[in-house]
Amino acid sequence: MTRFRPCIDLHAGQVKQIVGGTLDSSSSVLQTNYVSQHPPSHFARLYKDSSLEGSHIIMLGPGNTEPAKQALQAWPGHLQVGGGINDKNAKEWMDAGASKVIITSFLFPEGHFSQPRLQAVLEALGGDKDKLVIDLSCRRRGEDTWVVAMNKWQTLTDMEVNQETIRALEPFCSEFLIHAADNEGLQKGIDEKLVERLAEWCSIPVTYAGGGRHLEDLDLVKRLSRGKIDLTIGSALDCFGGSGVKFVDCVAWNTRQD
Repeated sequence: MTRFRPCIDLHAGQVKQIVGGTLDSSSSVLQTNYVSQHPPSHFARLYKDSSLEGSHIIMLGPGNTEPAKQALQAWPGHLQVGGGINDKNAKEWMDAGASKVIITSFLFPEGHFSQPRLQAVLEALGGDKDKLVIDLSCRRRGEDTWVVAMNKWQTLTDMEVNQETIRALEPFCSEFLIHAADNEGLQKGIDEKLVERLAEWCSIPVTYAGGGRHLEDLDLVKRLSRGKIDLTIGSALDCFGGSGVKFVDCVAWNTRQD
């Protein structure tokens, strides 16, 4: 059943909401929607108090390790973490309190998918795919084509998000996290066709993020995916400075699904 799943996006050690397509720390075009005065642990406790399982922490660039660990310590065993995860540090993050680790860029050296790297991460996790989430965040290319994007969504890889790719990766992970990078942070609406396709292709849990702006988007994703896809809402939430969606209403929506 579709659920609201929140996030904690960390940039330069702070909780921020950023327009995903501009996420390049070396560029002056970086567009930031919101910078929180609260530490990440505040949001971890908020999600804990609201019983929001499956929430994820994403580290966007350097300077986020300690803030992320503080968030994990606030609700150990219940938050996923991603951003710079590889075979050398995956177990470290599990030991720090993550429920699962999320990987993207490490799987694509020089933009090319590497099955050996995926195997190496799994081995670091003791072969337990239930501890692994694969991030297939992507950019649209054409009417019905999406390409995985890495390095803070700035670099396109050689992998399309399609049924063949999904079926090939499902045996190695417990779920997918998929940002529609062209919609991320813009509050211009979700990529409805991508949500429909993911529901057709995927047989394991999937969280979609990108463009959520109204509480009704939860109903929309539920309908489009027949209850198979979860939705992350970020910039539109009042707890992140947004005006489109109240956090408490999302929590209540989840409760009604039960």
